[in-house]
This record gives sequence, structure tokens and C-alpha cells, in this order.
Amino acid sequence: MKKDVLIEKIEDLVSPVFLEVSCRLYYVEYVKENGEFYLRIYIDKEEGRISLDDCEAVSRRVSEILDVEDPIKEAYYLEVSSPGLNRGLYNEEHFKRVLGKEVLVKLTSAINGAKNIKGILKDVSEDSIIIEAEEEVKIPKDKIKAANLEGEI
Repeated sequence: MKKDVLIEKIEDLVSPVFLEVSCRLYYVEYVKENGEFYLRIYIDKEEGRISLDDCEAVSRRVSEILDVEDPIKEAYYLEVSSPGLNRGLYNEEHFKRVLGKEVLVKLTSAINGAKNIKGILKDVSEDSIIIEAEEEVKIPKDKIKAANLEGEI
């Protein structure tokens, strides 16, 4: 099964869990590191911080669902956590939630001679973002290698 299809299937399977707990699904990744597979589910809240109890409750429910549905055939480790202070920004919703905040964007190829741009996220559209760094920079989304929220406490 292709990775994107697998992630989508897992998101669909576990989405009912988030109606039961006071959290929302932030991001899902399935990766191989040092020969081991990891299914990482990042959760977030509208208000407040994610607690260890939140992670444990989601982990238990997700584990029960995945044990029954068994979408992943190989052995893997399930990890549930918050996206963290310098959270990754993976989709348009993530970018829109941090408008007006400082972000760090790593690029696949340089824009104005820079491969990394750090500044205030000013705008998000379907195909680009605008960051106010030393000057305003429009970044096509297809040039974004990685993006993270910066300096939030």
C-alpha cells in the first residue's frame, strides 16, 4: 500500500477517537528509522496544552482500532505526542493557524539567494505563502522542503 494511501486510511480509521477526547488530529506520519517502522500521531488542542494523559488516552483508543483493522502489515511502534513548540507546518490549515507568527521555511531551491527564510508569516494562499523577513518574500508551496513555527512558548 502506498504511504499516502496508508496515512489517509489511518486518519479515517482513527478520526472517531477525536470526537471522544478533547483533542484534534494534527498530523500522521509513518516512517522507517534505523530499520524500525514508526507510526507517529501528533495531536493538538484548540485551548491549552497536550498532557501525558491526553497522549495516553489517544494511544489506547488508536491502538485498539488499529489492532482490529490491521492496516499496517509489518511490525511498528505507535507514538502519540503533541506537535511541539517548533511544530512542523504541513498543510494550509497549519499555516493559517500561525498567521502573524514567526516561521522558518527551508526551501528545495534558493529564493533571492537564500535556502532558509525566517520571518513573520503574513499570508497564505492555495499555492504560496508570504513571509516578512528583511523584505517581503513570496514562496511557492512547491519550493517548501520543510516549515516550522519558531520561538513560540
